[in-house]
Amino acid sequence: MYVLGIETSCDETSVSVVRDGRQVLSNKISSSLKIHKKYGGVVPEIASRMQLESLSEISDASIREAGIKLKKIDLISVTSGPGLAGSLLVGVSFAKALSLVTGKPLIGVNHLHSHIYANFLNAKGVRLPFIALVVSGGHTSLFRVRDFDKIETLGATRDDACGEAFDKVAKILSLGYPGGPFIERLAKKGNPKKIRFNCSGTRQPLDFSFSGIKTAVLYYVKNHLSHRPSCPERSRGTTIDHRLKYDIAASFQESVVDALIDKSLLACRLKKINRLVIGGGVAANNRLRVKFHAAAKERAINYYFPPGELCTDNAAMVAGFAYRLFRKGHRSDLYLDMQLAQ
Repeated sequence: MYVLGIETSCDETSVSVVRDGRQVLSNKISSSLKIHKKYGGVVPEIASRMQLESLSEISDASIREAGIKLKKIDLISVTSGPGLAGSLLVGVSFAKALSLVTGKPLIGVNHLHSHIYANFLNAKGVRLPFIALVVSGGHTSLFRVRDFDKIETLGATRDDACGEAFDKVAKILSLGYPGGPFIERLAKKGNPKKIRFNCSGTRQPLDFSFSGIKTAVLYYVKNHLSHRPSCPERSRGTTIDHRLKYDIAASFQESVVDALIDKSLLACRLKKINRLVIGGGVAANNRLRVKFHAAAKERAINYYFPPGELCTDNAAMVAGFAYRLFRKGHRSDLYLDMQLAQ
């Protein structure tokens, strides 16, 4: 069964063809990230306009790369939420039109659940049930997955998402956008135990909070600025020692990674499940992978990460997950609407 997937929840525009829910035949991705960089974050209007201009061309390219004709597609799938309203509207509208023209069935899928499914693409070994952690620029959530259509939310961030905190700390340190890769690069040169940063506590044990640690970094930086009399007109005459930047990045990253691991393993213990699946853009962070390996091994937890190229937003995970839902009888129609929030 050939499934066409469409993903336009944020700044990426992606179309993929996946066979039988596992074999990725094509996975075209175009990003407007370069345009957003100068603004320090995603500008929704720019993202949706770029998607509107490029989606048809990317769809054609993805079908060509898959080596099939459009008439061979058996199912059309699309991310219907959560995400940016304008971006979701572009993808959902395109999918509806394609379904109407071709007469193929349509199904809208949840973006976060698709990130979980990225672990099943071109891979074997993941068995139900399991605990899932989705950690990205816009979301940080824990789920109990009993089946592909039986996914229960166990916890979520109460304020900033994990990736958002990385972006904000990178901005505080004047590193650039997106912040994750910059923080990770600097952290390799720093001492993760040099500074004690803590993620805020939450009322519910499986919820997350990253707003407090971002604020702690901000005040720490303000308190450790040094004068730079040689060029007082820039940055108000102050800067921060580059070696201290390394330690700040390392200490911040370590605290965030520890919080993600502790909450995930707690969910496994509370629900008595020894399988853990991780997905989302932050899942590409190497420090997170290294520490998860040690912690999960110590507690006899089987853990799974998707390959790096399937951590970020992509349509292959959408198509693969839609196949599973379709096989279970789920369908959408031309009244499919956007689901803006999880």
